[in-house]
Amino acid sequence: MPELPEVEVTRRSFADAIAGARIQRLQMGKPLRWPLGYAPNDLVGRTVTRVTRRGKYLLLHLSQGLLLVHLGMSGSLAFSPAGQSATPTGPHDHFELHTDAGLLRLTDPRRFGAIVYADGPDDPRAKKLLDHLGVEPLDGAFDLSPFIKAMRARRAPIKQVLLAGDVVVGVGNIYASEALHLAGIRPTRPSNRVSAKRLTVLHDVIQTVLAQAVSLGGSTLKDFKNAQGEHGLFQTQSKVYDRAGEPCYGCQTPIRRIVQGQRATYYCVQCQR
Repeated sequence: MPELPEVEVTRRSFADAIAGARIQRLQMGKPLRWPLGYAPNDLVGRTVTRVTRRGKYLLLHLSQGLLLVHLGMSGSLAFSPAGQSATPTGPHDHFELHTDAGLLRLTDPRRFGAIVYADGPDDPRAKKLLDHLGVEPLDGAFDLSPFIKAMRARRAPIKQVLLAGDVVVGVGNIYASEALHLAGIRPTRPSNRVSAKRLTVLHDVIQTVLAQAVSLGGSTLKDFKNAQGEHGLFQTQSKVYDRAGEPCYGCQTPIRRIVQGQRATYYCVQCQR
């Protein structure tokens, strides 16, 4: 599943190119996770003013309204500049935004992604999707004290608390495993039993891991690529994720794999307590 770094990498790969573009046509394919909620033809003539991100949602701000884009489990966006031939529409292409600057296309084999229209950020449709999200970890709002307080108020395993996304948003499965390893915290430890000292380290390494992932273009485990068709490289730098049975870089103990909440977790039994 594309996580926060992959979504941010995707945003950066087409945001400047589409800013100021006028919509010429919007074409929807097979039904996605949620309906668009608006007549596609009514968006013709509007301008894409900018592209931002909230958690794992991309927000295409229009001259009137906005489009919320979620990549789901297997979705990816591709942008073909005007004058450049795009590949023919395929069976897994379910959204095409034709503009005078180029074509933005969502490809999603599993169709768990979504394109939702809202009149603005205060529209109930937007608030339903965004209001429950936690603090953004890569901006100045990710303060230490509220993070420690919120984490120590939870009894669930700390990795599950991170994945829930209501304390801090976007620390998905790959990056939660990596951050907990760097912080020396066992992923199964109840969140309220982790010391403030360890949580302080975790707060810092969450930002470090996510920033590094963005700089490396995200992670490509199967088919992720940005809007320019480029794959991510973070998986080549992972310390524990997807390394079950291989030696820990710190102590040589074999990395262990367990399942938490139907997601694979990787950690070192010696380095993480």
